[in-house]
Amino acid sequence: MNLQQVFAQSDAIGKAVALLLLLMSIASWVIIVWKAWMLRRAGGNVARAVAAFWQAPSLQDAATQLQGIDRAALVLPLVQATQAPDGGTLAGAGEREQQLTRTLRGALHGVMRRLQFGQVLLATTGSIAPFIGLLGTVWGIYHALTSIAGSGQISIERVAGPVGESLIMTAAGLAVAIPAVLAYNGFGRVIGAIEAELEGFARDLRELFAHRT
Repeated sequence: MNLQQVFAQSDAIGKAVALLLLLMSIASWVIIVWKAWMLRRAGGNVARAVAAFWQAPSLQDAATQLQGIDRAALVLPLVQATQAPDGGTLAGAGEREQQLTRTLRGALHGVMRRLQFGQVLLATTGSIAPFIGLLGTVWGIYHALTSIAGSGQISIERVAGPVGESLIMTAAGLAVAIPAVLAYNGFGRVIGAIEAELEGFARDLRELFAHRT
């Protein structure tokens, strides 16, 4: 019996569980492919962009070079945050060092939100997909045993088949969860490395521009 036959013989709850697992799998794989491409590009771009910034003769030249290198816009927002805020506003209040702390923190948080996008979905999928699959298994076993008991003919052969088919849902839940967990952990390490590099660059920018007018 193939998966199509198992799905066809399921009731509404069994079909709903199977469809939910399918949607979670599709969503997680879309995120995995997209983040793998994005983080692979971002990791190299950040290192090149930071190096290009320090080698530039002026801030204007650095910003121009970063527009061609920093295609993911991870470093350029930090550089732009060093510009003095407009006077007459709370953003421009306080010492220059305090202004830089606020603007660089805000820029860094914005960059990190983009890097972290999709991580919650992967974590959620990895956490709940096995339990959704287990729910499908338990419901399938209950449904199968109820049908067998109603027929009045109970034997190990009649029980083993439906129960085995129901266990497919547990395997499906694990198949959805395992890639999501592995991707979440792998992406987390890459994001952590990029975050550390950006935080160091932000501290350097703060020291560089703290006493400039």
